Amino acid sequence: MAEAMAATTEATATASATVPVLKAQNLGIQFGGLKAVDGFNMEIGQSELVGLIGPNGAGKTTVFNLITGVYRPTEGSFYLNGECMNGKKTCQIVEAGIARTFQNIRLFKKMSVIDNVKAAMNAELTYGLVHAIFRTPTYWREEEKITERAKELLKIVHLSGKEDYAASNLPYGQQRRLEIARALATDMKLLLLDEPAAGMNPTETEELLEIINYIRNEFKISVLLIEHDMSLVMKICERIQVLDFGTTIASGTPGEVANNPKVIEAYLGKDEDEDEEVQADA
Repeated sequence: MAEAMAATTEATATASATVPVLKAQNLGIQFGGLKAVDGFNMEIGQSELVGLIGPNGAGKTTVFNLITGVYRPTEGSFYLNGECMNGKKTCQIVEAGIARTFQNIRLFKKMSVIDNVKAAMNAELTYGLVHAIFRTPTYWREEEKITERAKELLKIVHLSGKEDYAASNLPYGQQRRLEIARALATDMKLLLLDEPAAGMNPTETEELLEIINYIRNEFKISVLLIEHDMSLVMKICERIQVLDFGTTIASGTPGEVANNPKVIEAYLGKDEDEDEEVQADA
């Protein structure tokens, strides 16, 4: 009997490991006559780090907005651990296990650093309004618990000692790291990072790279990264998918993508002299 139960448990674990954390299937959205994203397909496995790159306006952030419920897809579906997320509100998608940072920093800038992180832990709180108003022992116990957890997350992103600073008073690079800590506080399964290295100097970028690798390995989460810093993308991503005008033009390892003619053309444009030679030969 025990052996049968153990075999069932092992089979269940194996089956769950084969289900992608994220699966996007023919995902797309149309605004009037414009298809911003068309036929987007992607799978991300457990603890995998995947890059999504492309020229400005390629549709990368639109994909993030679809996956987080900001936009509702006009075609296709996407799944988190096998569960369809279509039609769910952003708050429901966050509760299910998808969190993100933003291209333009969106912190609660007048709140303290630690309160920014604690604000993302509301789902963990079980006390009610009466406990909060009268500051009962239950209230203090739970507040102490999430405060300690918030401090642990701030330590991970190298913000220990800054707990009581106003978020607006942090340097730009530290505000970026605070956004990551706040996302981690939701206890997500998939983390979407939208240009996390934007505006950072090389030292800050290297520190960010170490933080991303650490949280991925420590928390066993999957990461989807949008980034224009190609050195960061090539160092950290296992696979890269390239968008141009809302469609996927390439997918593969960093080496394969870097040498793909379509990717080079999307970023650098066509060589007009080469086109003229082809036409002359024709």
